[in-house]
Amino acid sequence: MRKLFGPLAALLLATAVSASASQKIVSFDPAYKGGNIIEKGIEGIGGKVTRKFTLIDAVVASFPDDVKDASIYTLKGVTHVDEDRYIKWIEEAPSMNSVQLPSVESVLNMVRTGEGWEAPVFGEIKADTDPAQKEIPWGVRRVNAAAAWDYGAGKGVKVAIVDTGMDYTHPDLAPNYKGGYNIVADNDNPMDDQGHGTHVSGTIGAVQDLKGVVGIAPKADLYAVKVLDKNGSGQYSWIVAGIEWAVNHHMDVINMSLGGGSGTDALKQVMTKAKEAGVTVVCAAGNDSGPVNYPAKYPEAIAVSASDSSDKLAYFSSRGAEIAVIAPGVSVYSTRKGGGFTTMSGTSMASPHVAGLAALAVGAGAKGPDAVRAALKAAATPLPGLTPAEQGAGLVDAFKLVR
Repeated sequence: MRKLFGPLAALLLATAVSASASQKIVSFDPAYKGGNIIEKGIEGIGGKVTRKFTLIDAVVASFPDDVKDASIYTLKGVTHVDEDRYIKWIEEAPSMNSVQLPSVESVLNMVRTGEGWEAPVFGEIKADTDPAQKEIPWGVRRVNAAAAWDYGAGKGVKVAIVDTGMDYTHPDLAPNYKGGYNIVADNDNPMDDQGHGTHVSGTIGAVQDLKGVVGIAPKADLYAVKVLDKNGSGQYSWIVAGIEWAVNHHMDVINMSLGGGSGTDALKQVMTKAKEAGVTVVCAAGNDSGPVNYPAKYPEAIAVSASDSSDKLAYFSSRGAEIAVIAPGVSVYSTRKGGGFTTMSGTSMASPHVAGLAALAVGAGAKGPDAVRAALKAAATPLPGLTPAEQGAGLVDAFKLVR
């Protein structure tokens, strides 16, 4: 009986340990990078390395629950231990313009007096007949993108959308899609199963074809890096791995329309590596009306807040000293997963406007993140009534950016 029960008990025990294991991101001193020193140390206390990063000095490892952080810190070379948390990184804000619809009484008064018709709810009604103009969403129009398209339109600039993936079969995205990777499933198919990344991609680089919508940089090369699942959630290590993929594949611009309330040492490291590699990283500030989220909070990021069609700060937009510029983020019309188009709101929608502008800047000759940031700020105009913490340098004019 003992011999029959022994293997079964061992199997059950192994299953129980596996089910209760916790996952950590372990950072270490660069001097300990070679020779599997860190990996052997982790194994020595019951852990197992599940991912090795190539650019940064960190690994992902699983540990039984009875192995506490204090034990991991005793390993030679270990500098930081962070929980590899699985969190929701995207949260769409309600698709409502912050401008309130006028009351019946005020409308009747406007009809009677002829005053007040400059209100945006009426002022946006235009008799456009030119198909090329109809293709341009209000946000793309607001940053004057079309005026910059004679200067390259982002041609040849490589932009990575680190998000939920991309519906690369969408007619407005397929011509510019050049590849990508699925970090979540660890394969080369970054198909979007959530929708967020597809919408973001259209604002950056939907092709100009007189149909649907056109993006800020309609000739840019688009790469999808899927780091979030169908719930818009993911582990911190997935985000780090996605940035690493983009750097290793020589992207010019990364857009991250995602955010969390805290960072990790590994995330900080990879943001630094991206800048050192000459990659411009544009990030959404956040939708909680509070401080700027991570990774936008890191100094290497170009943090973007959101404006509405009246040039007011969107009520949901995070704000702080880290904000570099502001961009349209309310009721943004763009590409939808499965075909067609839809409207979404959030700093997630503001960030791709600036990523597209960054692609235009790179195409016009800006070399490296510092040059791109300087070009964006130089082409920006402060919006009246907003503080620097709300808008940074202001709203960017694409023509000023490239001329």
